[in-house]
This record gives sequence, C-alpha cells and structure tokens, in this order.
Amino acid sequence: MIGPRLELRTSQQLVMTPQLQQAIKLLQMSNLELSRFVDEAIERNPLLDRAPEAESGPETPEPRRETTERLASADAALRDGAADSSVQYETGAEQLYDADGAGRREGLGEAAPASTWTAPVARPGSGGAAADLPPLEETLGAETTLIEHLAGQLALIRAPRTTINAAMALAADIDEAGYLRIEADEAARRLGVSEQVLDDAIGLLHQCEPAGIGARSLAECLALQLAEKDRLDPAMQAMVDNLPLLARADFKALSRICGVDETDVREMAAEIRALDPRPGREFTAPPALAAVPDVFIKRGPEGGWVVELNTDTLPRVLVDNAYAATLARGGDEKARAFVSECRQSGGWLVRSLEQRARTILRVAVEIARRQEAFFEEGVSALRPMTLRMVADEIGMHESTVSRVAAGKHLACERGIFELRWFFTQALASTDGGEAHSAAAIRDRIKGLIDAEDPRKTLSDDRLTAILRNDGVDIARRTVAKYREGMNIPSSVQRRRLKTAAAAS
Repeated sequence: MIGPRLELRTSQQLVMTPQLQQAIKLLQMSNLELSRFVDEAIERNPLLDRAPEAESGPETPEPRRETTERLASADAALRDGAADSSVQYETGAEQLYDADGAGRREGLGEAAPASTWTAPVARPGSGGAAADLPPLEETLGAETTLIEHLAGQLALIRAPRTTINAAMALAADIDEAGYLRIEADEAARRLGVSEQVLDDAIGLLHQCEPAGIGARSLAECLALQLAEKDRLDPAMQAMVDNLPLLARADFKALSRICGVDETDVREMAAEIRALDPRPGREFTAPPALAAVPDVFIKRGPEGGWVVELNTDTLPRVLVDNAYAATLARGGDEKARAFVSECRQSGGWLVRSLEQRARTILRVAVEIARRQEAFFEEGVSALRPMTLRMVADEIGMHESTVSRVAAGKHLACERGIFELRWFFTQALASTDGGEAHSAAAIRDRIKGLIDAEDPRKTLSDDRLTAILRNDGVDIARRTVAKYREGMNIPSSVQRRRLKTAAAAS
C-alpha cells in the first residue's frame, strides 16, 4: 500500500566535531607547524599563555629525570598526577617480548600533561634607541643575492648605458642554477632594444663572476668556464659540443671527433667534470635546516631501548583560570560567555596536545619493538612493516598512524630518520622464510655495486641471481627499478665511468 507513514530507524554516523577536527589537524603537524599554530592560538585566546621557563643558572639544579621500570609504572604515576615533563618510557627487551621472544602488547599509558611540556620561547629584546637596529650577527652574516652580486660588477664595466641597463634587467631573469632561460626576440621586445644590444648585454653578463653565469645551455656554461681558464681550444670545444657522448663515457667516439688520442680525451673529460654546472647555486641555495627529532630512542641501562619524547618540540601551554575568573566576575553576560568559550577552547587545545604526544609515543614504541634489529645491526636488518601492522597492534586506525608518521622524525644512534621511512613493503623469501624489507634490499644492491670489480660490473640479471641465492624472491625489473631509484647507472655506464676514473 502506497501512502505516507512514519518510520524509526537507527544508524551510526561519524560526526566530525570542531574539536575532533582540531585533534586530527594537530596530529599531522610537524613540530615547527605545531609551534606556529600554538602561537596563533595564544594570540586569539587571552586565557592561553606559554608557561614560564625555569631560569637556568649556577644555583639552579639540574631537572630531575625519572626513568620508569615498567610502562605500567609510568601509567600509574601519571594517573596519580605526576607532572614531571621528563618521564621516560622504557621499552627494554623484557618489556617488549615474552620469555620466548614472541611479541606481546604492553599498556602504554598516559603521557605527561601538555601543561608541563616545555618548548623554546623567543624572548623579545629590550627597547631603546638601538632596538630598531638589526643585531650585529645578522649584519655580519647577511648574504648577497645573485642580482646584487651581478649589479655590482656590471656597474664597473665600461659600456653604453643602454647595454648596461639591458644587462641589469636580464640579471633578474637568471634562474637559481645561474642560467638565462629566455627567447631572444621576446626578451628584445620586452626590453625595447635591438637583438644586437641584447647580445651585447648577454656578453656583459658572461664577463661577470662566477664564470658561466648567464649561460643559455649547459654546453655554453662549460665553455665559458673553460674560456676563463684559457682551455677552450678546438678539441675541447668539440667535446663540449658532444656532451651526450661524454655522459656515456664513449671515449672512442670522442677521440675520433676531437682529433686527439684516447688518453687526451680522458684528461679533457676530467677537466670538464671538475667544472661547476650550476654556477648560481652558491647565491640561491637555501640554508640547510637540520631535522629536529620528535622522539629519541636510546639504549637502556639494562639492555633494550628507551623511547622518549623530545620535550623541546612540545609547546608548554597553560589556561589561566584565575584570570578567567576575574574577567567573568567583572563583566556582563556577553563577556562571561566569551570567557567561557575561551576557557573551553583552551582546554580542548591542551587535551589535543596531550593526545597528540601520547599517539606519537605509542607509534614510536611499536616501531622500536618491531625494528629492534635495525637499531642493533643497521639497514640490512630492517624488517617489513606496514601502517596496518602498527595500527592493529596499538588499536588505532591506519589513517591515524599515517598522520603520525608524516613529518615526524626519530633520532637514534644511527642518525635521524623520518618515521615513515621505517614502513617498507615486503619481498617474499625463496625458501618460504621471513620476508625481506624493500629498504634492506636496496641497501644490499647498493653494497654489491659499490664492491663490484670495475672491469666486471654487475648487470641487473647478475644482481637478481645473487639476491635469489641469498633467499630473496625478486624480479629483474624490480632490481632495475631500485637501482634507477638510487640514481645508479647501468652496468655498461658504470664500467666506463669506473674505468675512466681509474685511468685518471
């Protein structure tokens, strides 16, 4: 029967509340992004503030560091209200495994409250007449840009003003590598000059340091540097005009084209390899930023490994309840509603920071448990591990583990690694044993190539046979893919390059 009627149905639906969205957003942030986010939250919320740092000095004792014997002990201490920001979570062998070596789950507990975590806070300088001046160290360390460097040289060259101005304008078109990527007719039209003036302006740029700047191709860049060294003879020019042959180390063909014997060709090739193919990078290369680890993994005093959060990357945030009470008492209803909203949002931020730290710690502990062989032996002992394996073990969703792994770093005795680096696919074993990690296989391939005889370089087929003899079920195309991914040339190219290097 067709007609209107009332029905009751029950269904489950995930509602993304603003608080849940904030927790997810914080989880996938790096430590730098988190610090900026907290600074912005403090600007918006008058009840939030960075907790004061403990002043250091001769009389200030070292902060107490408490190492737990068991994860459960840390859990109990924190549930009882422990506020020591340096609590460590120890994951020794006796905690990660049963007596028979089988993996088992361990209660990971709560992390220290976010209000007790510290992070460096930029302190504003004192006022005064000198406050507007840049610090001395910034003045001394100021870097000259490529345009400024070229403009200073062009100003000293005696040439027509029109040509100088065109060269100044072209300097702004030079890319980060130092090349001038322009179309001659279009550039002449844009600058309002003839093509002859444009050529003269490019010639002025070619007179500037570093040698090779303003070149329009790699061959021209190398030729300018060779000319500056007075080494651009006809034979060398012929080699520069045939760079693809040089890349393949085809010295016989180059010897025929350049009109010199093969020994001279090898010496000329060594000269070209010593040149700089990117003369502008010293002015444009950004400063190298060291990755700040979010987690430390250290050897425990009784063996095993200690997993510890880096508290310097965790903002120390407080909600000023006393100030909130003062504002609520002295304001009208609208002011009290605003204070209540600020207090609620501040509390949510503190709890989100706590949850973020606990989640990172739980994932790091599981990585330490599964990859203990890597910390002991190196990349060759890296085990296959997927996001799902970790998610199932710690009772989280796979997407949550993925957010934790992105942009977070782990520091150990072997260096600093992104958490995502530990998640590698598995390659089956030929004898049906334990699978092999793809990262370990790549490391094995690189080691075999580094140790090969220059006169008998290993082909992809030979590498595949060696790996299969070692118990790795791998195809030749996979070996080729891994080799190319590490920017390693083919066996023929390696033989030529290594023979040329040995001869020089």
